[in-house]
Amino acid sequence: MKLSDFDYVLPEELIAQEPAPRRDESRLMVLHRREDRIEHRLFRDIVDYLSPKDVLVVNETRVIPARLVGQKADSGGEVEVLLLRQLDRERWETLVRPGRRLKPGTRLVFGDGLAGGVVEETTPEGGRVIAFTSTIPFREVLHRLGKMPLPPYIKQYSGDPRRYQTVYARQEGSAAAPTAGLHFTSELLENIQSRGVALVKVLLHVGLGTFRPVRVEDITEHHMHAEYYEITPEAARDINGARARGGRVVAVGTTTTRCLETVAGDDGRIAPGSGWTDIFIYPGYRFKAIDALVTNFHLPRSTLIMMVSAFAGRERILRAYRTAVEMRYRFFSFGDAMLIL
Repeated sequence: MKLSDFDYVLPEELIAQEPAPRRDESRLMVLHRREDRIEHRLFRDIVDYLSPKDVLVVNETRVIPARLVGQKADSGGEVEVLLLRQLDRERWETLVRPGRRLKPGTRLVFGDGLAGGVVEETTPEGGRVIAFTSTIPFREVLHRLGKMPLPPYIKQYSGDPRRYQTVYARQEGSAAAPTAGLHFTSELLENIQSRGVALVKVLLHVGLGTFRPVRVEDITEHHMHAEYYEITPEAARDINGARARGGRVVAVGTTTTRCLETVAGDDGRIAPGSGWTDIFIYPGYRFKAIDALVTNFHLPRSTLIMMVSAFAGRERILRAYRTAVEMRYRFFSFGDAMLIL
């Protein structure tokens, strides 16, 4: 398939620059695959589409303040570093700007000497491996100096940074939020669970694999960057138990989906474990683990719109996106949501 097969026209004013006043007041497009029909609801109405036997699976990763602004030690020139993943105690894989000026050996300074860094190497994707040193634990450096790594299409957001975290975020490690989960409130989750729906948490730290652009026209030549995942024995047991009872596995977000599809057997059973996944899901993929998907509206030509196209059909997804544009849905990270059944 071609990259251009996943393009669509989006007016810039529909790119949400801030979240809805209340998380669960976002709009919800409900896409029924079998009937090939669409409903338009509010996100809090998602409870109407969940059954007591179902399991709702969420990604409990927490976004770190991964964007650091510093200077080159020799010239004082400003640099911006986005932390992607920790390689060992001191070394991180990063994206940097301006990249062409940060060659191996370049020394960096952050926070008037609170932390420093040395560029060690250039990665195949064009990033940098940086070894950091600091006078205090590096995690404290991040929470003092780091900024929330909002996507570049969100131009000026000065609101509560907690709105770029899910209410169930627990384990720090992501460079971007699993945005489908941003619509849930604690009260909505309690309402869902009170109806007998099990809530299960898995982990996938969002990194370059999720938002790296596809730069090849033949999408089968694109390679996903690996991201770290964990599924506990308890989570696997609960998911497998729901399926054995005839319930559905409802995945909240594409990151949750990647996590589950990575560990699912051909029979759909989930195996506990941890590791790195570079699974790339595009049309033609046979889903083994999930039965329904909660997701946002994604960028054109992205691996994320390819995944939802694999789940619901490319033409059906593109028609749904055209409908969303016509009905002025809000797009991307702070935008509205879609439930695919």
